[in-house]
Amino acid sequence: MAGEDGAGREPAGFEVATGTGALPAGSARERAAAVRVAFEGLLQIRRLMNTGAAAPEGVPADWERRRPVRAVALALEAAGIPPSATDPEGRRIATGYRVRAADRAGVVRVEWLGPPGSGAAYAAHDALQGCVAALRRLGWEALEYRGPRGRRHLEVEPAGPPPAQTTLPAPYGA
Repeated sequence: MAGEDGAGREPAGFEVATGTGALPAGSARERAAAVRVAFEGLLQIRRLMNTGAAAPEGVPADWERRRPVRAVALALEAAGIPPSATDPEGRRIATGYRVRAADRAGVVRVEWLGPPGSGAAYAAHDALQGCVAALRRLGWEALEYRGPRGRRHLEVEPAGPPPAQTTLPAPYGA
């Protein structure tokens, strides 16, 4: 993504909000700017890597397919959907999405969680449908399921096979 070094690591100043830990540090304005830059970087990766796709920005790139938790969390936050969060003791303090790896490789699970008494479980269907809409626009397939005790969640994976990527011709004389 934007700002990554040659080894594919993001700079220390930006961490994707997956909803599993503390709320991102800094002001809301600073966070929104950082998310916007990271998301624009992701779209640029799509434009550069998905050259064989009819709509390169609408198909997850190889980078996203290798890091689906990060890619899905960034897509949700860039769409303005809030992440959940926990305090240092692990108590949930904010209502929003939580993205984590699912049981199958390349698939992520998105849940709608909040503090006890927040009503997050009652709002889960509508909130998750907002997540579905945001993810589908970006080429992710998201299906809603009910788990134990009727808790709703999404399973998200890239829609379709990876797009054909063009390769550069070999240098002259190689």
